[in-house]
Amino acid sequence: MTCSVSCLGEAATAVLTTAAPLEKVRLTRLHAAAWRDGLLSPAVPAPPPDRPARPDRPELKLPRDMPKRGRGGSAQNRIALLHALAHIELNAIDLAWDIVARFAPLGLPKGFTDDWIQVADDEARHFQMLETRLNELGSSYGDLPAHDGLWQAATETAHDLAARLAVVPMVLEARGLDVTPDTVRRLRDFGDGESADLLQTIHDEEISHVAAGRRWFVHLCAERGAEPVALWQELVARHFRGGLKRPFNTASRQLAGFGPEYYEPITPEIDRRPETR
Repeated sequence: MTCSVSCLGEAATAVLTTAAPLEKVRLTRLHAAAWRDGLLSPAVPAPPPDRPARPDRPELKLPRDMPKRGRGGSAQNRIALLHALAHIELNAIDLAWDIVARFAPLGLPKGFTDDWIQVADDEARHFQMLETRLNELGSSYGDLPAHDGLWQAATETAHDLAARLAVVPMVLEARGLDVTPDTVRRLRDFGDGESADLLQTIHDEEISHVAAGRRWFVHLCAERGAEPVALWQELVARHFRGGLKRPFNTASRQLAGFGPEYYEPITPEIDRRPETR
């Protein structure tokens, strides 16, 4: 399989303007391999589109209009859970390519592009895994509605790489680390070890995504002469709607180098529950 684009910007645009999920995945994996093999130049001749292409299905709704997802172990509830996660992973593919195309031209080291193309590749593989599991359960991505709030973080932070890193990997992806262990336990209790193993793999690999966000956030702070914790807290307060929520998976966050000095001081004390282990 050969790569039909010659530069990074073309690769990113090809993915972001592709609506079909499996084709988006295929192009991501193809272009990520081409980048690793040195077949793409780092040129980004034009900025990325403001919003990625989306397929006709699933129907996109406002978060408040989404049907409530049950926590029980029925096949219907497990399908709804996996479908929601597949939707997140599909958006994560586009978020990774957007951060490359939008911010790599700012003169960052090559390692920045390496990291976020690897993130895009991981997210594409995660979507494939979830789609395969949905198929095994008699469903597929697009069969259920999904919420249309995930791209809001990209729009809100399109002007500032520090804000993008503060919100997307260091809030949204970190939240995934928090909630996944309980979901894995519940799936095992329901007898769905296949789905539990899949989510555990995704959780473990997402640690490196949070770590990449923190690493490049600290890099930017050093360039700007800013103190990382203070700037992160300021940017989250300004650009993230919804507030931070407990419990925190402090063990996985620490593996990502993301310590509680960042998030504990700005998290409400109310609703304090035992930390995820």
